Amino acid sequence: MDRPSAAPESAAPAAAPSAAPSTETAVTPPSVIAVIGLGTMGSGIAEIMARAGHEVIGVDLDAVAARRAVTALEASTARAVERGRCTASERNDVLARFRTFPDLQAAAAADLVIEVVDERYETKRDVITALDRIVKPGAILATGTNALSVTRLAAETGRPDRVLGLHFFAPAQAMKLVEVVSTVLTSPETTAAVTALVRSLGKEPVPVGDRPGFIADGLLFGYLNQAAAMYEARYATREDIDAAMRLGCGLPMGPLALLDLIGVDTATTVLDAMYEASKDRLHAPAPVLRQLTAAGLLGRKSGRGFYSYEAPGGSTVVPDAETPAQDRVPARVRDVGSVGVAGSGTMATGIAEVFAKAGFPVQLAARSPEKAEQAVARLAKSLDRSVARGRLSAEQRDAAVALVTPAASYDALGQADLVVEAVAEDLFVKQELFRVLDKVCKPGAVLATTTSSLPVVAIARATERPQDVVGMHFFNPAPAMKLVEVVHTVLTADDVRATVHQVCGVLRKHPVDCGDRAGFIVNALLFPYLNNAVKMVQDHYASVDAIDAAMKLGGGYPMGPFELLDVVGLDVSLAIEQVLHEEFRDPGLAPAPLLEHLVSAGCLGRKTGRGFREYARR
Repeated sequence: MDRPSAAPESAAPAAAPSAAPSTETAVTPPSVIAVIGLGTMGSGIAEIMARAGHEVIGVDLDAVAARRAVTALEASTARAVERGRCTASERNDVLARFRTFPDLQAAAAADLVIEVVDERYETKRDVITALDRIVKPGAILATGTNALSVTRLAAETGRPDRVLGLHFFAPAQAMKLVEVVSTVLTSPETTAAVTALVRSLGKEPVPVGDRPGFIADGLLFGYLNQAAAMYEARYATREDIDAAMRLGCGLPMGPLALLDLIGVDTATTVLDAMYEASKDRLHAPAPVLRQLTAAGLLGRKSGRGFYSYEAPGGSTVVPDAETPAQDRVPARVRDVGSVGVAGSGTMATGIAEVFAKAGFPVQLAARSPEKAEQAVARLAKSLDRSVARGRLSAEQRDAAVALVTPAASYDALGQADLVVEAVAEDLFVKQELFRVLDKVCKPGAVLATTTSSLPVVAIARATERPQDVVGMHFFNPAPAMKLVEVVHTVLTADDVRATVHQVCGVLRKHPVDCGDRAGFIVNALLFPYLNNAVKMVQDHYASVDAIDAAMKLGGGYPMGPFELLDVVGLDVSLAIEQVLHEEFRDPGLAPAPLLEHLVSAGCLGRKTGRGFREYARR
């Protein structure tokens, strides 16, 4: 499927046996490789094999596709010579090892045949069964499917023990992950030979069992489907959804842009297969995916999908011709000259630092003078570290520190134009604070809550001015993370929303708009993905290490799901998943029992020294 782009030792509670047989036996990898289908993925695999010294037989009925594959290899090897990565003689050797043919009969001499044809069962079955009659008895047949049953395809042949799945990730030349899919029929020797080949290519083989999506796509496509449904419900714009996941989670692409790259039709096919296998509503394709597919709006390859592109196959996004550009933020805003921050924890301190560095005078108020002074002292130390790292000058640090004043009580926030609450994530605590702010803050002040999971409107109703209350969800660490989710309720005034957008611009943060529902954008998409990863381990489908490797190497994620869960805290993650399940009432969002058990056992992640992995105590 076409799409872009050192772990600690696993703890016992999270370890799960691999679905595939051991591959430690000494074996000889296949030498002659045939690649059936020379589209983007097939030509990429052929290039990898030729560069690794294998004789490669490329087969495609379309002469244009075959020629395009040769041209791509010529161009990439020419660039390698220009950059000094290989000599002209070595380039010629690579080109000589790759030959193309118009019929399957050319694969007769291959030790391994990899089919990468259309993701349709009938098409793959016809190719696999034809190859079964052509190739030599000892040859291995591999399917590049990511959604269809490898077992079912294998059973169609007379050599089911020599059939497996070999799932590369696009661009195949760059992505390190290859999922090696063994079925109950695959022999250990077959798995071992292919695994050894993958390692010899400089790739990371991850053994998986035969179920739709395997590891990486099994987790990825549920997340993409939810993003499509979120867009379809008009909860947030496509740009805000994509920006939220890139900036809030560090992902290489937003989900809707990624769906366009993969192909909307391909995504629908994969989700259909996953839903048939799991009956989980999270995998039932969002109606918008079927609508776009039926309309021929398949993404980049057709020139239009969730976004419009300059040409079919292009990557440059252009404005939608039929949709006039509209400014979604009203022009009128409230003046913000001074800021109050309520709280003394990590998030409150980080937010105060962000405002001070942007030139805002900040009153930092806590429950006691001591807590406020301690928070300001931590803020000063954080700025010192920024100076030591060359991110701030000493003068900038001194100016920022001078703008922050510790306040002995919340009464000191009375003249602030914007007050940002960052106290404990407890509805009662936040409501009590907002009742106080309602009394002490001047009329017209914007009151913002940083809640990540609680209903903003319930906090707003604790005041007599719910129109002035808005969500301003910073991400931790606030000084480093660019994203702010701006959460409007049905009562939030338009100029309040506009004011927060303008302030975010001054802070050099990226605001995204969303409505007041559990999880907002990022957590609503992120935590079901994390929960599904836990279910994979719980079901003994794959190990913690295999899943983390799959998402980092195959999806380009900065952290694997279990690394992230341990950093966030399993108790915090469980609480968010419970909120999502309670609000949406979807059985697929119910927290995985394994997560609940670890939290009950006090295994909360890095902060306790043990979660899905064990960590050295400091």
